[in-house]
Amino acid sequence: MQYPKLPHTLLAAALCLAGAAHAQQEIKITVSAGHAPVFLWVKHLKETFIPAVNRELAKSGKTIVSWNEAYGGTLAKLGSELETIEQGVSDMGIVGTVFHPGKMPLQNVSYAAPFGPIEPRVVSKVINEMHEKVPAMRKSWEKYNQVYLCGFALDDYGVVATTPVVKLEDLKGKKYGGPPGLHGWIKGSGAVAVNAGLPSYYNDIKAGVYNGVLTFASGAAAAKLYEVAPAYTQTGFGAMYAGGVSINKGRWDKFLPEVKAAFKAGCEEYESAYSKEQFTRAVAALDLIRANKGTVTVMADAERARVAKAIDNPTKAWIEAAAKAGYPARDVLKAYMDGVRREGGKFARDWDKE
Repeated sequence: MQYPKLPHTLLAAALCLAGAAHAQQEIKITVSAGHAPVFLWVKHLKETFIPAVNRELAKSGKTIVSWNEAYGGTLAKLGSELETIEQGVSDMGIVGTVFHPGKMPLQNVSYAAPFGPIEPRVVSKVINEMHEKVPAMRKSWEKYNQVYLCGFALDDYGVVATTPVVKLEDLKGKKYGGPPGLHGWIKGSGAVAVNAGLPSYYNDIKAGVYNGVLTFASGAAAAKLYEVAPAYTQTGFGAMYAGGVSINKGRWDKFLPEVKAAFKAGCEEYESAYSKEQFTRAVAALDLIRANKGTVTVMADAERARVAKAIDNPTKAWIEAAAKAGYPARDVLKAYMDGVRREGGKFARDWDKE
């Protein structure tokens, strides 16, 4: 039996469709985070970054990504994200560099220089520019088989506690929880730092493990810390670069140029959306604390300066530890503080000049 021939136009269209289907590449990506999507850096990975990458890739139709999303510690536990991506257990995700002061000291430069700018936008801009201009910043990620895509900063850190901290003397004899990178902020003040992270703050304070924590308003409100620690003091420790979105280098190196471009476009949208919502959340967080019978107190500039002067210079220990590991920490500190100053930011103490 002889089948009828297709018209040339239909035949051409069929061949094109077959060719397009054959040419389309599917990439499977597992993306992880130790925190849950209630926190902005994860929320916008899910709601902004991924959709933006998909839209960019849809323009050519050559590549699609099948995403496997694992948040809230379901794959990478809090603090283990760096190793999870390094080993390829997860292809990409959020790495909280604040939890790796030893492995990624350069990314913790803002934590080593507290009482700086309170605007997250300034910190994010300076740190991202440093990743472009300072080779050591990029190599920090490459050392762990990763490529840095973009990052995020947290709003101004303060003290969430059972009682307000409005002067230097209020710190003495108290215990405060926080990641290792924050401990230097109160060393020498008479207070004791206890290693902890956001997911454990609520229960630890409730159990009396410590008197309060060093954290930022939007994070404190999201974790409902006002229920166990109703006093929030804006001490002006400053906005802090807390981590970034990174991807396994082996996976990244195999991507086509258009895929890499789509991921970078996704990062631009991620940073923009994150910054806008963060500002809104920071303001709303203070209102939420007040609405739940909490108090919000602003530490006077003079007291802020007293605390900054009283503590041991945290950059000295940071520089020494990083230098032993072969990192140009002193140069990075200068680059960071000079970058902040160019943006109009100020520090309560010139750490880099001591």
